[in-house]
Amino acid sequence: MGLPPAPADPDTVEEEDTAQADRRYNELLQELRVAQTGVQFLFAFLLTLAFTQRFPEITSFQRRLYIGTLLVTSGASALLIGPVSLHRILSRRGLKPRLVRGGDLMARGGLALLLLGINGAVLLILDVVMPGPWAFVLAGLCFAWFVLVWYVFPMTAREHPRP
Repeated sequence: MGLPPAPADPDTVEEEDTAQADRRYNELLQELRVAQTGVQFLFAFLLTLAFTQRFPEITSFQRRLYIGTLLVTSGASALLIGPVSLHRILSRRGLKPRLVRGGDLMARGGLALLLLGINGAVLLILDVVMPGPWAFVLAGLCFAWFVLVWYVFPMTAREHPRP
């Protein structure tokens, strides 16, 4: 019969939690760098689109789609850049786990809005280039592909890990 395990040293447990939070935060920052670049390019494209010569010629549906896409992309930008502000406010207050949770929630929300923004832009462009049902079919396939790659595949990998 062996001895019971020694109680965990609170300082060691706290260090492990801090190290884990540091690692998770660094991973989150790496992921956000990729997403931020994408949302910034899309947002810049949408901001300049209204100043092109052909913009006054778009249909009322295309104008509403443009406005909706611009707004969700703006929201995605706020959420994907938000962890920077969160870090500035919470920095050096011993709240790293809270920072990681908040940043994770912002990243998830930002990616969901970015999915809508990208696919809204795709539908807008397709509807200008080839008005009619094919624009919606192709945009729907694009949306399904994003959902598959961004959500279904990762969830499947999480639920059925391979050794």
